[in-house]
Amino acid sequence: MRIIRGKYGRRRFDVPTNITARPTTDFARENIFNVLDNMIDLEGKTALDLFAGTGAISLEFLSRGCASVTSVEKAATQYNFIRKVAAQLDDPNLRVIRGDAIRYAQTATTSYDIIFADPPYDLPGFADIPGIILGSKMLHEGTIIVIEHSRNHDFSSLPHFVDHRTYGSVNFSIFVIDQSE
Repeated sequence: MRIIRGKYGRRRFDVPTNITARPTTDFARENIFNVLDNMIDLEGKTALDLFAGTGAISLEFLSRGCASVTSVEKAATQYNFIRKVAAQLDDPNLRVIRGDAIRYAQTATTSYDIIFADPPYDLPGFADIPGIILGSKMLHEGTIIVIEHSRNHDFSSLPHFVDHRTYGSVNFSIFVIDQSE
């Protein structure tokens, strides 16, 4: 796994072979971050990575200057890998939480500037996840939410939807919270 750009750009980390996560491809990750870079200056922002997997998205946020990045991952192998990389980087702006991402979204009261969610595509109740996030207390005016999903889902009818991007087999639905809606 590599970090694409920013202060940790081009750093590589060996992902354990027993990780069961489906990491976002470098191609898709680079492109969605190009989209985000055109929407918001990541410097100093707060980011949440739900279903963090290998932590590649979290590390990309951290590398690009986010002031605070929270990674939520349930699986022990993935959680331990993210913690190991965080220790190697020795960056105090990364917080790693071992827990259920849906439960976190339902109970968290901290708001974030950017929320990225990449649930397993076969997760029961997958289609409910955007609504759970959109109904949470983690949002404020201007929060950007990115949901990674397969082509089997269309979230364009949900409130605050602004864009859909496809990179290979990876799809992203993007929402921006506008309180005037």
